[in-house]
Amino acid sequence: MPAVRIAHGIERGRSVTILVDGQPVAAHEGETLAAALAAAGRATLRHSPRAGTARGAFCLMGVCQECLVRVDGRLCQACRVVVAEGLAVECRGSL
Repeated sequence: MPAVRIAHGIERGRSVTILVDGQPVAAHEGETLAAALAAAGRATLRHSPRAGTARGAFCLMGVCQECLVRVDGRLCQACRVVVAEGLAVECRGSL
């Protein structure tokens, strides 16, 4: 089976700004919040309530709950949230 190649590149959504812990972060409309945070260098999204250990995107398909963040005040899995202009995300602090 021959290798599959992307011949003409990938079209991304328009560039938008989201707020992560009060700081502006560049992202692209339509990508998942987990992907946008990873692209911005945010590997740690929260800390375990028991052990205090770092947690981040793990399964990237909504099964594991490791990427829980607050989006516009609601607890959400970052891998299941689609980026849109003005999204307000809280990673730090108690979830």
